[in-house]
Amino acid sequence: MGTVDVQRAGRDVGVDLAGVARLLADDTRAAFCLALLDGRAWTANELARHAGVAPSTATSHLNLLVGGGLLVEERHGRHRYVRVADPRVVELIESLAALAPRRSAPPRSLAASGRQQALARARLCYDHLAGTVALAVTDAMVERGLLEWGPEPGLTGKGARWLTEAGVAVPAGSRRPPVRACLDWTERRPHLGGAVGAALCAHALDAGWMTRIGTSRALLVTPAGRRAWHEQLGLPPAEL
Repeated sequence: MGTVDVQRAGRDVGVDLAGVARLLADDTRAAFCLALLDGRAWTANELARHAGVAPSTATSHLNLLVGGGLLVEERHGRHRYVRVADPRVVELIESLAALAPRRSAPPRSLAASGRQQALARARLCYDHLAGTVALAVTDAMVERGLLEWGPEPGLTGKGARWLTEAGVAVPAGSRRPPVRACLDWTERRPHLGGAVGAALCAHALDAGWMTRIGTSRALLVTPAGRRAWHEQLGLPPAEL
């Protein structure tokens, strides 16, 4: 199929897939989207500092992302905040990040190296856990029969009882899938997402098992968390 035929096929079905691709085909806009995976709303100035661009440049890029439906804006007084539009956008960005080639350039400083390692170990993926800790939690839940981890992942009856006993409350009546396999972009394997993943992450943060590292989306397993994850899922404290 030639280029003209491909373009005509896209128009015929009414889908501008290339338009979405163009929105992310820019390093600054991609950096903004990755930063916003922490689930928070950011100002244009905060994102400008994060990406190392001028505030006016950040505003231009954010207008494109909001206009394209990947981000939404909220206004509080004179301040404008942006956040990821919905979980589908999170899935898109995480999946693309997992497919993207690794950049071979070494970190510019020891601090940057530490941030990379912290993000790879444990971080927020919008509203659930990601990184090596998230994979360890997912693997342990599968091994204990709490999750069915096949083509259609789901929570088992044993898993539902375990959540209740652990004090993890999953909101009822949500249109969101209870369990979803979310591809981890640092580990290239799926971790637990969906309503169950979000509820487990919220519980871990509220109970003090995990805590944020500064203002980034990197997370740290606390001493209480190492004990709790070991008691609940048998995870070796030394590996957390």
